[in-house]
Amino acid sequence: MDDDSTARLVGYAYSLKELEISRSRWGCQITDNGLYRMSFAKCISNLTSISLWGLTGITDKGVVQLISRASSLQHLNIGGTFITDESLYAIANSCPQLKSIVLWSCRQVTGNGLLFLVNKCGRLESINVWGTRLPLDCFIGLLTISPALQIKPEGLLLNAGVASMLPVA
Repeated sequence: MDDDSTARLVGYAYSLKELEISRSRWGCQITDNGLYRMSFAKCISNLTSISLWGLTGITDKGVVQLISRASSLQHLNIGGTFITDESLYAIANSCPQLKSIVLWSCRQVTGNGLLFLVNKCGRLESINVWGTRLPLDCFIGLLTISPALQIKPEGLLLNAGVASMLPVA
């Protein structure tokens, strides 16, 4: 699946609720141009779930364009992409219904972006940050804002807490 075929398919799917175009599906090779074209489809505002997992050809430019029109979004997987805080700001401002987000291995994301996201998305229940390069302080800050937030991988904070309590030789 490429930009043209995916944009055409999504364009004709008027009642689509879930969109999974991750790299593992049909060998998708989607770029920012494809996300831009998909953003004009009538179904985008009704989508509750989008997975763009592993699409290395997309950047903030395409994600911001698509997400800015996905106002019903509850679940988003953008793990394995090269997005930055710019995408997190757009998600926070456009997706008030967001319940879960996967940022697996999004190494360009910072604590500031995550804090902004958690502050703006009051319904956020779960965030997967496995493989990111974020300090423990960031996760503590997220839990201060939203104590019920599930930060995955589970045990991330517990393991860090145990390590900090070990005696120094």
